[in-house]
Amino acid sequence: MSFRPLHDRVLVRRVKEEEKSKGGIIIPDTVKEKPQEGKIVAVGSGARAEDGKITPLDVKAGDRVLFGKWSGTEVTIDGEELIIMKESDILGIVDKPAKK
Repeated sequence: MSFRPLHDRVLVRRVKEEEKSKGGIIIPDTVKEKPQEGKIVAVGSGARAEDGKITPLDVKAGDRVLFGKWSGTEVTIDGEELIIMKESDILGIVDKPAKK
């Protein structure tokens, strides 16, 4: 199935969280919180202003983003759990650190 969000909405796939803590302790599934970081799968065409013009989104497919804990609506598409949210729910884009 193909899915394309409308207007200023984006489709996000959560990134997998580490199974171990930094100290090496294995974290059971029952205590884990859902990650607030994800990768954008698809974006809508943009927000429509009052004058009818479409403002393109600042994010694009493939961007890694941070979002609020309670942001968006969880959906299942082709057996995969994804989140649909407005661009305004995204807190920022995560840039990869520069290699030394």
